[in-house]
Amino acid sequence: MEIKTVAIVGVGLLGGSLGAALQARRIARKVVGIGRRDASLRVAMQRGLIHEATTDPAAGVAEADLVVMCTPVGRFATLLEAIAPALRAGAVVTDVGSTKARVVEDARRILPNPRRFVGSHPIAGSERRGPEHADANLFEGGLCLITPAETTDPAAIEMVRRLWTAVGMRVRTIGPREHDAVLARTSHLPHLAAAAMVDLLSAEQEQFVGPGFLDTTRIAAGDVEMWADICEANAPAIAEALDQMIVRLTEVSNGLKQGQPQGVKQLLERAQTRRKAMNRPS
Repeated sequence: MEIKTVAIVGVGLLGGSLGAALQARRIARKVVGIGRRDASLRVAMQRGLIHEATTDPAAGVAEADLVVMCTPVGRFATLLEAIAPALRAGAVVTDVGSTKARVVEDARRILPNPRRFVGSHPIAGSERRGPEHADANLFEGGLCLITPAETTDPAAIEMVRRLWTAVGMRVRTIGPREHDAVLARTSHLPHLAAAAMVDLLSAEQEQFVGPGFLDTTRIAAGDVEMWADICEANAPAIAEALDQMIVRLTEVSNGLKQGQPQGVKQLLERAQTRRKAMNRPS
């Protein structure tokens, strides 16, 4: 696969890693990085993640055959409005956002040719942020979910599918709302649970944390702006997942209070069996 020009809007961890992967695998001849801060763009240029840099979204996408939105999802609508008039006829637009229903609707409402937008979510990354942490192998072996609408151009879907396959990912297709319901449980709920665990700890208790606590709460160190946007965009599904978690934890609490720990043991056994199975190669 070779694309003449790819524009990456937001050259942070994911955007920078994509730029590095596109070059390492010779997928794109030219990678243009678009950002808000000159300092971050300079780092991306110095590290060779992108070929060109600009803080002007419209200018950055003017020659692009493919545009990849890599900013927090809360900025997507404003940025789509900024790039819409400058997009080449036939250009494909995709994204890396962790929520999809609102993103797909914004693209349908704003872009001149919404049939050429394909929502995508590469499930990759870490709590780190910024182009200084970009890694050309970040996507290797991971899963990418693409969320086309019924009216999406099949050629655009194929281009995006091949993009993520080319950087080493497995690709699955899922509906935007189904995506948001699933990710509320597999990604958004765990992040909020980790944040709550850290918040529950007193300053005096921090000196006693060990590897288990640090491993369990690692994701709480993630980008606050990004996660606040995710929670707002996927609020109903996340709230439902939280409610169900509260019910499960209340059952555990009641069992402990009533001196009936058998339910706790059963929960631990079920979780142990299923978690071990998740480590098996797919």
